[in-house]
Amino acid sequence: MDKVVASAAEAVADVHDGASLAVGGFGLSGVPDTLIQAVHDAGTGGLAVVSNNCGALESGLAVLLAAGRIARVTGSYIGANKEFARQYLAGELELELIPQGTLAERLRAGGCGIPAFYTPAGVGTQVAEGGLPWRYDGDGGVVLASPPKEVREFDGVEYVLERGITTDFALVRAARGDRHGNLVFAKSSRNFNPLAAMAGRITIAEVEELVEPGELDPDQVHLPGIFVQRVVALTAEQAADKKIEFRTVTAREASA
Repeated sequence: MDKVVASAAEAVADVHDGASLAVGGFGLSGVPDTLIQAVHDAGTGGLAVVSNNCGALESGLAVLLAAGRIARVTGSYIGANKEFARQYLAGELELELIPQGTLAERLRAGGCGIPAFYTPAGVGTQVAEGGLPWRYDGDGGVVLASPPKEVREFDGVEYVLERGITTDFALVRAARGDRHGNLVFAKSSRNFNPLAAMAGRITIAEVEELVEPGELDPDQVHLPGIFVQRVVALTAEQAADKKIEFRTVTAREASA
C-alpha cells in the first residue's frame, strides 16, 4: 500500500479542533517541524499534546503553543521554554508532568494494546499519591490536581499503576522511510519518535529521504509500516533545516 501523501497540509487536513496528538522529538532532535507547521497553518486548536517537551527556540510545538492552540500537555520536561511555563502558571493550559521513563512506557504500552502497567517510578511521591497541579487559576491557586493512583505490592516492593496512552494522531520524523511506511531514524533523533508513532491511531511521518519498498534492509527498520498510515517526503531544504539548541566551541591550545 502506497502511503505517501502529496503535502503536509493534505496529511494533517483531518486533524480537528480538540484532537489528541502524540508528537516525537526530544529538544530539537527528531522534531516533525513541517507537520507541526502544517497543523498551525490549518488553524487547528484546543489540542491535547503528548510529547516529552513542548518545543524550544520558537520551533516545534512552541509554534502551536505561542499561537494558543494547545489546551493540554502530557510531558516530562518544561526546560527553558518560558512561554510554556508562563501559560501553565497563568492557568492557560493544563499540564500533566510525569517521569520521563513512565511517559515512554505509557506510549509504548498504548501502542501495544496494553491498557496499564505497574512501575516503581513515582511511588511515595505525588505521582502516586496525587496532588500534582494540573491547572492553576492564574493567582497561584490550584484548580485541578492529579488524582491518586493505585499502588500494589509485588514481592515486597510497591508499584504504581500507570495507564497506557493512545492518541487520535501521531506526528513523527524519520531519516528514511519507504512508501509502505517503514521508518529508519538517525541516532539520537529516534528518541520518542517510535513510541509516539505506536500510540497514534493515525500516524503521520515526515521523512528526510523517501525510498522505494525493498530498499530498506529489514534488519535496519526501527518502526514497521503497520504503525504508519501516512508518509510525507520532505524537500531537500526542509530535511536540511536542523537547528542547534546550544552551540559550544572548544578553545584551541596556544601554539608554542
